[in-house]
Amino acid sequence: MNEIRPSAQAFAATPTIGDVARHAGVSTATVSRVLSRTGRVSPQTREQVMRAVEETGYRPNPGARNLRQGRTGGIVVLVPYLSNPFFSTILGAIARVASETALNVLVADTRETDAANRRILDYLHSNRADGLIVLDGNLPQKLFDASSWRPPVVFACEAPRAPGQPTVTVDNRRGARMAVAHLAGLGHRRIGFVAGPPQNVLTGERHAGYLDALAEAGIAPRPDWLFEGDFTLQAGSLAARRWLALAERPTAVFCTSDAMACGFISEMHRQGVQVPEEVSVVGFDDIDIAAHFIPNLTTIRQPRASIGDAAARMLIALMQSSAGDASGEASAAGGALPAVELPVELIVRESTAPPPKRD
Repeated sequence: MNEIRPSAQAFAATPTIGDVARHAGVSTATVSRVLSRTGRVSPQTREQVMRAVEETGYRPNPGARNLRQGRTGGIVVLVPYLSNPFFSTILGAIARVASETALNVLVADTRETDAANRRILDYLHSNRADGLIVLDGNLPQKLFDASSWRPPVVFACEAPRAPGQPTVTVDNRRGARMAVAHLAGLGHRRIGFVAGPPQNVLTGERHAGYLDALAEAGIAPRPDWLFEGDFTLQAGSLAARRWLALAERPTAVFCTSDAMACGFISEMHRQGVQVPEEVSVVGFDDIDIAAHFIPNLTTIRQPRASIGDAAARMLIALMQSSAGDASGEASAAGGALPAVELPVELIVRESTAPPPKRD
């Protein structure tokens, strides 16, 4: 005798997993194993269950599934200076990858240090996130101490150089060396440097690259040509005013972010100083406005979409590998955690030129 199964119209407006089980002629536990892809199920049974899912119109409830698995269904991205356009492309790439696995993305601004630190500890130790992506290199490393349980964490962009940390970075030192070598190749011998925040790992790496290029060109560094900064437009503007106050000025300036380079150039324009005729400017990042600024900005391009994509995929892989591990510590093959370094590229535009002839 052929088994008579109910039609899809016979189910309630919102079909349940029990409806799927009855329609497929299996237990609800079997349906759960098929949908969660856990446990052993024969290909024939899997096909039978998936056909029942389609015929009943059943849609799994991710919230209930996450609750059963002790998960939140979301990841948190910690961002410094949320208004900085550098991060928009990275965040977009993270969101696209997260959507592939039905993960929600929460973005947290970390500028207000004390409040941000409290929120981070909450995310890390109160089961409020399945994983974190950290884009802020100013945060103290001790916040992410893995000695107690926490979800997986991936550091991207402004990543610490601590051993054993999952990271997605670019070669900042090489990028800075390329920027300054470009200026030296144009004939500049007086090259200034606009730094980032002193505690930020990028500041040290890019300053090291600046010194590398000066040494390669046989140029001695000048302490009075090093300007403080914090990766913002305002810092670039302030550096320009300090440049103007110098008795002997650099003919070129390497700014460690595009935002500072744009602020520097804008202040030059306000003060009647022409770029690049009187001073050449190079940035770092290649944010979207760099190609449209006047003059178009020479800069070091970071592959921002690739950074976000790689960070999100790395985090999801770590989350999957740590599922069911009470310690919360993800382990990769051989015990090593992943580290990715992406290439940078020098983009030459209109903001650089040979030094003035009087140099």
